[in-house]
Amino acid sequence: VTGFDLWGAVVATGVVCTFYCTLGGLKAVVWTDVFQVGIMIAGFSSVIIRAVVVQEGIGRIVNDSYYGGRLNFWDFNPNPLQRHTFWTIVIGGTFTWTSIYGINQSQVQRYIACKSRFHAKMSLYINLLGLWAILACAVLCGLALYSIYKDCDPWMAKQVSALDQLMPYLVLDILHDFPGMPGLFVASAYSGTLSTVSSSINALAAVTVEDLIRPYFRSLSEKKLSWISMGMSLFYGGVCIGMAALASLLGTLLQAALSIFGMVGGPLLGLFALGILCSFANEIGAFVGLVTGFVISLWVGIGSQIYPPLPERTKPLYLSTAGCNISSENLMTTENPLTTVFNTPTAERPALADSWYSLSYLYFSTLGTLITVVVGIIISLLTGGLKQNTDRKFLLTKEDFLSNFS
Repeated sequence: VTGFDLWGAVVATGVVCTFYCTLGGLKAVVWTDVFQVGIMIAGFSSVIIRAVVVQEGIGRIVNDSYYGGRLNFWDFNPNPLQRHTFWTIVIGGTFTWTSIYGINQSQVQRYIACKSRFHAKMSLYINLLGLWAILACAVLCGLALYSIYKDCDPWMAKQVSALDQLMPYLVLDILHDFPGMPGLFVASAYSGTLSTVSSSINALAAVTVEDLIRPYFRSLSEKKLSWISMGMSLFYGGVCIGMAALASLLGTLLQAALSIFGMVGGPLLGLFALGILCSFANEIGAFVGLVTGFVISLWVGIGSQIYPPLPERTKPLYLSTAGCNISSENLMTTENPLTTVFNTPTAERPALADSWYSLSYLYFSTLGTLITVVVGIIISLLTGGLKQNTDRKFLLTKEDFLSNFS
């Protein structure tokens, strides 16, 4: 949509992230993140303001979204196979975001870098406000996108080749008369990418040096360890560039990101939950529980990619091309312009495709956490539990939980 070469952008992103992570470390990552948040909000704001002007007020955007079924918050269907419901977002989202903020190394590394527990808690509260702001801006941009194109959807009209291109398409459409503004949005999108990738590279390098190299090579000086850390940053930067090739196979970026966080973060969250909640859990139970959680999470996650859920599970909303001035043979609608045709896969599907593999991707983290904890408890009990006394400071008590709110 923007005319940028995809792989040129991927390589440029990887090289830039690797460069400042290698030379600047955590401090460079944190300060660039602060700068990038400002760019992200500025980019979102420019799109929202222009969209409100184009639609002659935010009321029209909200009204179009409401009558178009885009503001349905109260779907209480408890079926875990339904893609998006109140429960999948609340329950699945809670486990997913807890794993991201609770046990993700790129986040924990920042908590530890704070001067005190109070500063760490304050940083989380400030982060919460920023996260709400970013999410609110993203939602408003999505509603504006629907309102502007409700009668001529670019995806259905084949004016874009991927759903992730819709937002850049909107930006170029409504901001093309304002020099520099489309570039601001591109910078905004890049800021989110740079922030995530740089945090991951720095965290991976730190964990490798501190947990895998320092304990076994105690004779290495701090200077040598610093050079090794830089080398690991370069290595992981190259890995990130290579893994970008797989991202194109995982559907839309948001779903892909949350699916991966769920498949990997869920079992890890279960491992930590097992350790701080069960004083009798031992290393055998923890290991078997973690491996089982990973295997089952990856099984359902990979299966859902090979056999995508049917439309009755994803419940795609109606899209229209009635207002498009294009040839009818390019459209994917029926005679009713508000009804979209979604082809049902004709290939033979295994029995698990419409049950197990149709589990909402928002539940991947929940599944991985529960499997890890349950299996860990069972195996720990079968193997005699922990043979030594546990230091109470490593367990989560009621008093510890309540102190987080004081």
